[in-house]
Amino acid sequence: MANTGFLSLCAHGRVSGLAVEAGAAMSHVTSVCGGRTLRQGGRCLGVAGEQLSRHLQRLLLQSPREPSVLQALTKTALRRLKEQCCYVSLDYERDLWESGSHPPARFQTPDGHWITLGKERFCCPEPLFRPELLQHSCPGLHQLAGQSLRAVPDHARRLMLGNIVLSGGSSLFPGFPERMCLELNLLFQGAGIHVEVLANPKRGTAAWAGGSMAASLTSFQHTWMTKGEYQEHGAEYVHTKF
Repeated sequence: MANTGFLSLCAHGRVSGLAVEAGAAMSHVTSVCGGRTLRQGGRCLGVAGEQLSRHLQRLLLQSPREPSVLQALTKTALRRLKEQCCYVSLDYERDLWESGSHPPARFQTPDGHWITLGKERFCCPEPLFRPELLQHSCPGLHQLAGQSLRAVPDHARRLMLGNIVLSGGSSLFPGFPERMCLELNLLFQGAGIHVEVLANPKRGTAAWAGGSMAASLTSFQHTWMTKGEYQEHGAEYVHTKF
């Protein structure tokens, strides 16, 4: 049992830092110092990949296209459409009102139909930064990251500012790292802080990779629950062991 934010940092060879995770069901911000998760730096956002897929479907159905084709999209096809065609805008308001700023993209459905996307391409992932677009009253993921950085002690903050790691499948949108970096620097404008983020191309599976790395360490083996312990105490022993 391990925190996914910590495991994402492990995948980047770090035991201290700020993990900004945008996954399928939830998005999280986790602050870690010396391998220890700092509770005061933890934040959660109820906007992630599944919500974005539904948002994209609503956006497409609102457009003057063939509704029967869009309604027939399977969950898998919709996710593929999102992953192949959508991106994060660096200037959402400008792109929203300037029609020429968002080149269209075409996607072929499994049954051979073609769908053309316009502004839906960047409107789809925008709720990660503007949850109010999905009627969520909480701050955006960049604001939660800023809150987390301000909530931890000064010595921990210094460690984290140089080790802000992105992870999760919903962080793979083109433009996501650049937008996160831009927004964080705007939040700390005037504080004499320059923020950079680390975005590994394989960050979609960073938590899994970090878990594999952590489990292979000899220092980790004393935390295993053995087969003998399981047979002696039963499944509930996991709560004692971990």
